[in-house]
Amino acid sequence: MVKNIMFDLDGTVTDSGKAIMSSVEYALSHFGITDQPLEKLKTFVGPSLFDSFKREYKMNAEDCEKAIGLYRSIYEKERMFDVDIYEGIPELLKALKEKNRRVLLITSKPLVFSKKILERIGLADFFDYMIGPDLSDHSSDKKLLIEKAVEECALEKRECVMIGDTRYDIKGAVDAGVDSIAVTYGYGKEEELKAQGPTYMAGSVKEIAEILGVCI
Repeated sequence: MVKNIMFDLDGTVTDSGKAIMSSVEYALSHFGITDQPLEKLKTFVGPSLFDSFKREYKMNAEDCEKAIGLYRSIYEKERMFDVDIYEGIPELLKALKEKNRRVLLITSKPLVFSKKILERIGLADFFDYMIGPDLSDHSSDKKLLIEKAVEECALEKRECVMIGDTRYDIKGAVDAGVDSIAVTYGYGKEEELKAQGPTYMAGSVKEIAEILGVCI
């Protein structure tokens, strides 16, 4: 039985697209880049900002750092809490805790922001442990974060499952040697998720619950 449930944050627990994409637009505007396609902005939900600015706009390291600084200046001040909780998530988290499952957060968002968001929306107490980068860490490698959780919490990999909405989440799980649930209601493309070889696919929070064997 899966005892340790690892959740991604953006696009899995919370719909944070508005906050992230509007902050990206703010940063890009300082480089004279405006009117960007929605599909391109959506790719910023999930991976690290550094990787995203580098990948999508071919920025060098210096410009990536500048863009991140601009992003955070508006995100932390005005937009960080502009998020919605996906339908069924509170009920799922409650049901998992009632079944004595260990619930972990595994996110590429800086941990300091993640904790504040979960506290504001009333979900922080459902998580037994939270793993995420500090503000200076620009890696999108979920494998490292999953392995850190396994080590720090003394988990058995065969008793773990990673739940996420992007290829980074699923690739990280596969590379780390744990099962995964790819959710299609978030910001990742279904074909990209399938290409990473997830253990399960879920189109809703209810389907996640069914896979995990809990009722919501």
